[in-house]
Amino acid sequence: MNGSGTLWLYFVLVFGIIALPGLDMAYVLANALTGGRGAGLAAVGGIVAGGVCHIAMGALGVAAIVRLWPALFNVLLVAGAAYIAWIGWNLARAGATTLEVRADAPAQPASSVFLKGMATCLLNPKAYVFMLAIFPQFLKPAQGPIWAQATSLGLITAGTQAGVYGGVALLAQRAGGSLGASGLATRAVGMLLVGTGIVTVVQGWQA
Repeated sequence: MNGSGTLWLYFVLVFGIIALPGLDMAYVLANALTGGRGAGLAAVGGIVAGGVCHIAMGALGVAAIVRLWPALFNVLLVAGAAYIAWIGWNLARAGATTLEVRADAPAQPASSVFLKGMATCLLNPKAYVFMLAIFPQFLKPAQGPIWAQATSLGLITAGTQAGVYGGVALLAQRAGGSLGASGLATRAVGMLLVGTGIVTVVQGWQA
């Protein structure tokens, strides 16, 4: 397969993985619904930044450490799921106290949302599965410098994340605005995040 065909195949795989609901998407959805467009896009920025870090780790071979030490994957799995569940629990509690957030006024600074989004991505076990099982298959020494190939794959990943999660953020922001970002909606999103964390642990541990 030539370089162009390889990149298209990579894009199709990445798009399917990113479009599948998970911790990253849940975090973007939560912030867009409760904090408006600004918070939603800040969350997207953090997720994309985390994805860039994953690509860098994959290119440098750091992901091999997880393969050599399987217990580390379980640690990342539990940490990521617990983190997103903690965010969800806080949202659920805030909703219970009749939290009212305007769609154009983030509940927390954009920088905080960004950093937490980056942490969410870095603790997402799905990303490590991708880096171990899929990413290395697209790095071909015979096709040129590894860093150049990794850069191309990283740009595809970042662009896909921005497109998919950005769309989720904008759609959720509109939904949140029509609902008035009520305390009920906030509680619902919070419980969604808690449930996502629990399902992630169960499915990941079984796998």
